[in-house]
Amino acid sequence: MIELLQLQNVSFEINGSPLLTKLNATVHQGDVIGLIGKNGAGKSTLLHLLHQDLTPTTGHIKHLQNNLSLSLVEQENDAFAFGDVGSQDVALLSRWNVPANEYSTLSGGEKLKARLAKGFATSADLLLLDEPTNHLDDLSVDVLIEQMKQLNCTLILVSHDRYFLDKVCTDIWSLEEQTLIAHTGNYSSYMEEREQKRLTQQREYEKQQKMKARIEGQMKQLTSWSSAAHAASTKQEGPKMGLKEYHRVKAKKMDAQVKSKQKRLEKELEKINAEAVAPDEKVQFSMKANTKVGRRFMEVTNLTKSYGETTLFKEAQFTIQHGEKIALIGPNGSGKTTFLRIVMGQEEATGEVWLSPTANIGYLTQDVFDLPLDQTPKEIFYQDNYADRGRVQNLMNHLGFSASQWAEPIRDMSMGERVKCKLMAYILEEKDVLILDEPTNHLDLPSREQLEETLSQYNGTLLIVSHDRYFLEKTTDTELVIADKKMHKKINAPKPPQDNQANEELRLTLETERQEVLGKLSFSPPASKEYQALDARFKELTETIKTLS
Repeated sequence: MIELLQLQNVSFEINGSPLLTKLNATVHQGDVIGLIGKNGAGKSTLLHLLHQDLTPTTGHIKHLQNNLSLSLVEQENDAFAFGDVGSQDVALLSRWNVPANEYSTLSGGEKLKARLAKGFATSADLLLLDEPTNHLDDLSVDVLIEQMKQLNCTLILVSHDRYFLDKVCTDIWSLEEQTLIAHTGNYSSYMEEREQKRLTQQREYEKQQKMKARIEGQMKQLTSWSSAAHAASTKQEGPKMGLKEYHRVKAKKMDAQVKSKQKRLEKELEKINAEAVAPDEKVQFSMKANTKVGRRFMEVTNLTKSYGETTLFKEAQFTIQHGEKIALIGPNGSGKTTFLRIVMGQEEATGEVWLSPTANIGYLTQDVFDLPLDQTPKEIFYQDNYADRGRVQNLMNHLGFSASQWAEPIRDMSMGERVKCKLMAYILEEKDVLILDEPTNHLDLPSREQLEETLSQYNGTLLIVSHDRYFLEKTTDTELVIADKKMHKKINAPKPPQDNQANEELRLTLETERQEVLGKLSFSPPASKEYQALDARFKELTETIKTLS
């Protein structure tokens, strides 16, 4: 295979601290390399080194073909501009249903598609993609996979999407402990091989420790005998001086045996040289909600949102109760983020959105540039109370931050670490309503799994936008669907309750909403659209309540 590029002992430091150390790897023509690692491991930095936006502290990145062209599609870029749009861009944008609007007005998914289309249109010899599936719905991911296979190009891509990595990758580069591990095969095969290596390493380490304990035990016994012999050789025994000489000779022999055993131990340890398996990083955090007041959190009446002649949704009407876990579902560009902005008073629309005045809302946007990038966590979260400061630093540790990052500017952090900083605020403030727009974007797998666990146990109200179906199944029980310019609420089949009390609480919540819907039905004209929507909702609630009775 034709070699395109080599990493030769590449190291990179940030503010004097090593991030990447002695990376060695080769890129061949046609490779699709998945670059994986925890948040902050240096994945995006490595892409920028390959793209020559950054220079290695030591080592070289050697191009093995003349005029090798590289193109980088960043995971987030507020400064992107369409520029000249070629026929290939237009075709791909059309397949992805990206409107020909100003870039700043597009949704997060549409912005990413625009950047991807531009990247593919460059026909670069080596295309670098940073989190290419973030924001994308399932259909868009399938189009991306198909596009990659059609072009048959050489790619290096950063992703935490296990399904995507398995579908497209021929090789895996894993950044662990500041160095690079190269593997031929997809993500699943890499993880299987990694697990086998870790098991073998652990067995070798345990074997080594047993051998070391055995030899050290023998050495301890010989040393004890040697000490006794030396003690006996120094005693003044008068006419029995021959016995004293005997003990002196015996002590010397014992010393020789101890030294021999020591050398044997050192040689045996050199042969094995096994280290204990470093535990995989764990991320730990939890969220609590303040006491809720009132039954309804939100009531939407005849809500319509349009941009010029383009209507996103119209005449939406539904109620969200305190404690409900809602997944906001819809394709890219359907208006999910726009609806959240309307709820938060950041966008105007016709109709009405009523929010409980007692609700304490935390709103996590998908934007990673809305943080004070020049400030440090110390400046953002610092409390005069020492216990509070300790709580913040302990939380940072559980989220996977290093101690030095307490005083590191946000702009020097990875995108995933920025998302974690935003989550920290809601963990600390104990919001009773969380509105989360693509919360798993940029997060590594341990962080995603912990967020799933945390939100599944959260006792407040959730409204989540995500294209990760597994994540939504774990954390929500009701869908708010935007499709065909309409928005309707759909209760999923209830999850098995943990106990009868949980079952009864859910039934009472649904019964309360059913009574409210019934009251509105009595005042609505039977032929109206409002009556039809309320009637459908009443029937849906009735069927769900039956399953809980």
